[in-house]
Amino acid sequence: MEESRVCQWSVIRSFLAILQWWGFNVTVIIMNKWIFQKLDFKFPLTVSCIHFICSAIGAYIAIKVLKVKPLITVDPEDRWRRIFPMSFVFCINIVLGNVSLRYIPVSFMQTIKSFTPATTVVLQWLVWRKYFDWRIWASLVPIVGGILLTSVTELSFNMFGFCAALFGCLATSTKTILAESLLHGYKFDSINTVYYMAPFATMILTLPALFLEGPGVWVWFHTHETLCSSLILILTSGVLAFCLNFSIFYVIHSTTAVTFNVAGNMKVAVAVMVSWLIFRNPIPALNAVGCGVTLIGCTFYGYVRHKLSQQTPGTPKTPRTPRNRMEMIPLVNEKLDDKV
Repeated sequence: MEESRVCQWSVIRSFLAILQWWGFNVTVIIMNKWIFQKLDFKFPLTVSCIHFICSAIGAYIAIKVLKVKPLITVDPEDRWRRIFPMSFVFCINIVLGNVSLRYIPVSFMQTIKSFTPATTVVLQWLVWRKYFDWRIWASLVPIVGGILLTSVTELSFNMFGFCAALFGCLATSTKTILAESLLHGYKFDSINTVYYMAPFATMILTLPALFLEGPGVWVWFHTHETLCSSLILILTSGVLAFCLNFSIFYVIHSTTAVTFNVAGNMKVAVAVMVSWLIFRNPIPALNAVGCGVTLIGCTFYGYVRHKLSQQTPGTPKTPRTPRNRMEMIPLVNEKLDDKV
């Protein structure tokens, strides 16, 4: 009886964790799109900088004041040698995501973002010569095919936004691969990751934002009609960006890797549906089919990854022993790939 109650509570906790993760993620995406499209605040570098500032403050409060999670001590030299390069890629990842949101619909951006597994596999194969089971390659076929179908049939296609989203996938993959090597020995959770990386990312982004977007932001301040409410909305999006990181920390500790993978793909579908209900961007039938094929491919990829990780040495079709240390780098950190 007691085991049954514990099991029921575990299922309920996992469900609630996924719901709040979906809520924060979709809300941040929709708010950013609203800021760019409805408020006419077309400054993705500035928005990203505000998000990093809010995340840095939020992480400090969570660790130092509320003590939600103990601080992982990092040697000062390691902060520059290990965390700074990660922060630079982390910064590029977030900026490219916001740039793509400015130019293309949420549905298209989210579909392209699902291309990340393919860019990760190809990057590790080309650069690190890492071996992959044939089933991993097979699982990428529907992902690539779905992206191609969605791109061809997208009515609001914009080459600049498309390239930003695509290079964002590459930045996400690079960030994940670097995390496995640069952060080796440090057991970072999402809150500690933001605690160390957000200040570096703010420092990296502040000057480019001031020089490239400062004059435009100044003009917007003096010409925008509903300034107060708009600023509140922009700052709220920054607060919710940190809450998204906190929700990832919670959902990671409440679900399994497989559940997280499936929920992540369903989250994309939820974001696409909510964005369509709000912005009413046209989605042709073939476009929707392409998005669906991509999500099915991502789910299949996660399933294959899980099955391969469960194989014991000597099982038929188990990948061969890595030839060097770099081949031992995991394919993708399955849970910590959706920050900010």
